[in-house]
Amino acid sequence: MFNVKCNLPKKIIEGCLTNKYTIFPAFCDVHVHFREPGFSYKETIKSGSRAAARGGYSAVCTMPNLNPVPDTLEHLNEQIKIIEKDSVINIYPFASITINQDGKELSDMREMAGKILGFSDDGKGIQDEKLMKKAMKRAKSLGKIIAAHCEDNSLLNGGYIHEGVYANKHNHKGICSESEWKVIERDLRLAKETGCAYHVCHISCKESVELIGKAKEDGIDVTCETAPHYLVLDENDLEEDGRFKMNPPLRSREDRLALIKGVQNGTIDMIATDHAPHSIEEKSKGLEESAFGIVGIETAFPVLYTKLVKENLISLEKLIELMAINPRKRFGIPLGDDFTIWDLNEGIVVNSEDFLSKGKATPFEGMKLMGKCIATICNNKIIYIDEI
Repeated sequence: MFNVKCNLPKKIIEGCLTNKYTIFPAFCDVHVHFREPGFSYKETIKSGSRAAARGGYSAVCTMPNLNPVPDTLEHLNEQIKIIEKDSVINIYPFASITINQDGKELSDMREMAGKILGFSDDGKGIQDEKLMKKAMKRAKSLGKIIAAHCEDNSLLNGGYIHEGVYANKHNHKGICSESEWKVIERDLRLAKETGCAYHVCHISCKESVELIGKAKEDGIDVTCETAPHYLVLDENDLEEDGRFKMNPPLRSREDRLALIKGVQNGTIDMIATDHAPHSIEEKSKGLEESAFGIVGIETAFPVLYTKLVKENLISLEKLIELMAINPRKRFGIPLGDDFTIWDLNEGIVVNSEDFLSKGKATPFEGMKLMGKCIATICNNKIIYIDEI
């Protein structure tokens, strides 16, 4: 199936031939933060791409909350130069929807269109409905996707975890689910009006699943993603630790089960990690004061294989569709001969000290999982190989 011109060690080839190891098409993550240019103390293109390779990925899409923001061709080219120099995988940048991601004026979308897959202001929701409609019309004319971070700032009220049982019990300020699904509801209406290809980032609640499912039935050109942590964890797993703080937050058990059902019935098209590294200092200030964001690109497959496939919630084939096939279909990302090799019978214990990512904040710390990446091949080059 895959073209092996990359001189894999004999031991690995034998492992594949004897079915000790399993070969998958290399994974594709349409939502990562590699932090460069501008925030290289958190992550770099080099460290992020190496971490992705270890996780079985040969392609990722990077979000635009950088410095400078890729809102002009000149700014975008700064990022592309670093990618060309330092990345071991294929990286496809998103450009911003608005200038400096300020939500006030559209970026230079036309001049950047030839070098990007789509537009996003991830990390910030577009509050102005008229501006979002204008962005969708522009993206439609350019044949590009709008990938939306859906968040109504007027409903946040200073919250930083889910507005639920844990927040009430521990006296934390909560983020209501309505702050997410209300914007999705608005954007789906706009997508229907404009015909724009619309993708919803990191959905976390049952209402979002319901709205997107109905929109698909109505023929709206919409896809969505969720992340491993929303499928495996919920507010009952929270601890007073910054490694459990992300945006959107871990929500209720009911929301988590709705997300799993959305994966099972095809409402949710793909799983992306929202890999969002920060410094140790930024993540060591508890739930209230820590920065939003966790890392996940090195643990995504073992987490999902162990908690979804091994527990018979989805098939292994379905997981590969969600992680490798569907993301590429939606965003037009070629697979080529890229593949990844895994030992599905090898147990691991998540230890963030061993991560290749600069980010160490993971809610899966210490978790016992099944599945170990043996090698990842991208463009006929071995970009990761385990010391077996």
